[in-house]
Amino acid sequence: MTETTRRPSRSPRLRDAANAALRRSSSEGDDRALLSLVVLTLVLAIPGWIYPEYVPVTALVLPLILGSLILGPRHLPWFIVFVLLCIVGTMSQLTDITPRVVGGVVVLFIAGFIILLTSFRRTRLGVAGARGESMLVDLRDRIQSQGTIPTLPVGYHAESALRPAGGTPFAGDFVVIAGPPDNERLEVVMVDVSGKGEGAGTRALLLAGAFGGLLGALPPADFLPAANRYLLQQHWEEGFATAVHLSLDMSSGVYEIRSAGHPPAAHRIASTGRWAVHSGEGPALGLLDDVEFPAVSGQLRPGDAIMLYTDGLVETATMDIAVGIDKMLGQAEVMLRGNFDGGAQRMIDTLGSRSDDRALVLVSRR
Repeated sequence: MTETTRRPSRSPRLRDAANAALRRSSSEGDDRALLSLVVLTLVLAIPGWIYPEYVPVTALVLPLILGSLILGPRHLPWFIVFVLLCIVGTMSQLTDITPRVVGGVVVLFIAGFIILLTSFRRTRLGVAGARGESMLVDLRDRIQSQGTIPTLPVGYHAESALRPAGGTPFAGDFVVIAGPPDNERLEVVMVDVSGKGEGAGTRALLLAGAFGGLLGALPPADFLPAANRYLLQQHWEEGFATAVHLSLDMSSGVYEIRSAGHPPAAHRIASTGRWAVHSGEGPALGLLDDVEFPAVSGQLRPGDAIMLYTDGLVETATMDIAVGIDKMLGQAEVMLRGNFDGGAQRMIDTLGSRSDDRALVLVSRR
C-alpha cells in the first residue's frame, strides 16, 4: 500500500522538475545570445564613435537582423532599444551630417520599429522567430507523416500525392493513414478543410493531429461520427470539412467507404477496365450533430484500384464537379491503364486547378 501511494506523487514531481530544467536551459540560452549580440553591437558601435568618418552607422543593421532571428520576445525589445541608442550615439559624433546619412539612420529606425512590432506579436507564441518557425515546421512534418503509406502485404500497392495552392507547404487538404503492421485493415481518411492554402493550413494541422489519434483506434463505423463531434466542439466560424474514409480488409480485399460531403470515391474494376463512383450520403463534418454516415461496400480484387481525391482535382470556376469527375475518370482510364506505379503523381500533375489544394490517394491490388 505504501509503495502504491508513492508512485502517483513521484511522476508529477519528475515532470515539474523536467519542465523547470527545460525553462532554465532556454533562459540561459537566451541570456548567452543576448550577451553575444550586445558585444557585437559594441564592437561595431565603438569604432563608429571614435572614427565616425570611416565606420558607417548602417553597420549596426547587422545586430538588428540577428536579434530578430535569435532573441526571444522577453529580450528582443530591450535589445532593439539598445541598438537604436548606439545609433544615436554614433550620429552625435558625426561632424558632417549629410542627407544620405540621415536617410540611412531613418531606415535603421524604421527597421527597428518593424522588428519591435514583430516581437510583440511573437509574445503570444513565447519563442524567438527562428525557433518558432522551426517548431511550426517540425509540427507540420510530424503531423503530415501520419499520411505516410505503411508497408502493405504482398499484392497491394498504395501511394498519395498532395499539391497545396500557391506552392505553400501548408494546405487545407490532408491524408491520415493507419494500417499494417499494426492491424489487418488499411484505414485511409482524406479531408478537405474549408478554405485553401495557408488560410486553412492551421485548421488542417489541428484536425490532422486529432484524426490521427482517432483513426485505427475506433471501429470504422465510429470514425466519422467521432470526427464530426470533435469538429463541432471547436466552434470555428469556418468550422466544416469534407472527408472520405476507406477501410480495407487486407486479407479479403473487402472494403467500406464512408463519405462526409466529399467527392465520391472511384473504383476501377479490372474485368471491365472502367471506373465506377461510390457516392456517400453523409453531410460535411462540423455542420450537424448526431448524423449518420452510411457505408458503401465492395471488394478490391486483383487488378482493381480505388482512388480518393479532393474537389481541387475535379472542380474549377468554369467546370462543374460532375463534369470534372467524368474528365478525371477518363484521364484515369488512359493514364493508369495497366500501371498504377506513380499514378497518383501523374494524375495530380495533370488535373485540377493550380489555385486550389489538391490531394489524391491510389490503392491498388496487383
